[in-house]
Amino acid sequence: MTVRRTRTVDRLLTALLAVVGALFLVPVFLVLLNSFKSRLYISGEPFAFPNADTFVGLENYIRGLTSAGFFAAFGRSVFITVAAVALIVLCTSMTAWYLVRVKNRLTKLLYYLFVFSMIVPFQMVMFTMTYVVGRIGFNNVVGIVPVYLGFGAGLSVFMLSGFIKSIPLDIEEAATIDGCTPWQCFVHVVFPVLRPTAVTVAILNAMWIWNDYLLPYLILGTRQKTIPVAIQISMQGAYGATDYGGLMAMLVLAIIPIIAFYLVGQKYIIEGVIAGAVKG
Repeated sequence: MTVRRTRTVDRLLTALLAVVGALFLVPVFLVLLNSFKSRLYISGEPFAFPNADTFVGLENYIRGLTSAGFFAAFGRSVFITVAAVALIVLCTSMTAWYLVRVKNRLTKLLYYLFVFSMIVPFQMVMFTMTYVVGRIGFNNVVGIVPVYLGFGAGLSVFMLSGFIKSIPLDIEEAATIDGCTPWQCFVHVVFPVLRPTAVTVAILNAMWIWNDYLLPYLILGTRQKTIPVAIQISMQGAYGATDYGGLMAMLVLAIIPIIAFYLVGQKYIIEGVIAGAVKG
């Protein structure tokens, strides 16, 4: 009876999760569906399939690519995302290692400051941050990278610290006895063990940075648009009119790279999150 009841519960949970997953995919499907329809019919018939009157083929994609400055914005987004993620993973992994291994009041205070930064709303600091970034000359494509490091450090340090606590100290002491410097010990011993959690941190931050609209808009404005900013601004017409066809097409193109990146690294996400939370 118990085994049969367990199987029934498992089937019900599977069916429930399948329904929830399908509901999450509905908006993505609607965006893809409407990207092939004429912009004149999208507002009036958003849930209808394209037919002979509404289907426009790749016209929306071509118009969006030519009017949105898509390729320039795509290049900026790729550079910012790759550079920021690399900087976050490198700096926060070293910081987490130091905070865990060096136990004193200062490191404990710093750790709790990183944790506290996770719960501070962005709206509390965005105006001050924008002013400071402008004053120090970081309001450009290169300068926004360390800004992302500051906002992404809290969660990354928290996850990596939890995993580092589970790494036996003996392997680091053995490497030190063999003549490794602290840097060599981190690069050759600690970081390879951290790889699953580091990949998880990279994926989570990449999805956030690639899709972020507000921070690039505040720092870069409309001079150096990233993908979300370019889509939002370039598809706006006169008197508030919006080219929904081009907007849907650009949204499809914008989500393809991050979905591909997620599918490649998805197996590390649950593993890394669980590992980072075991002793966090």
